[in-house]
Amino acid sequence: MSTTRISNFEAHDGMADALHAFLRSIVPLIEKAPGCESCQLLRNQQNTNAFVVIETWSSIEAHQASVKDIPPAKIAEVMPMLVSPPSGTYYAT
Repeated sequence: MSTTRISNFEAHDGMADALHAFLRSIVPLIEKAPGCESCQLLRNQQNTNAFVVIETWSSIEAHQASVKDIPPAKIAEVMPMLVSPPSGTYYAT
């Protein structure tokens, strides 16, 4: 059974477009990870600083393994754009 991961991101004022571009740039990287079935980036229409990334994975373990492969430089690049660290939860159908 697949699992869905929904991750939430909120940009500082003035950083939303930069965060959107960053998140768009990593979607193809996520999609190439072993076990990833799909990845979608959405921007909140009422709060344009808020984004969600919806990922479908073959398992929670596949997602967690992919996170370990994120280069520290990528994390360092995005953190100054964020109000707080990203949050996320796993869902099942």
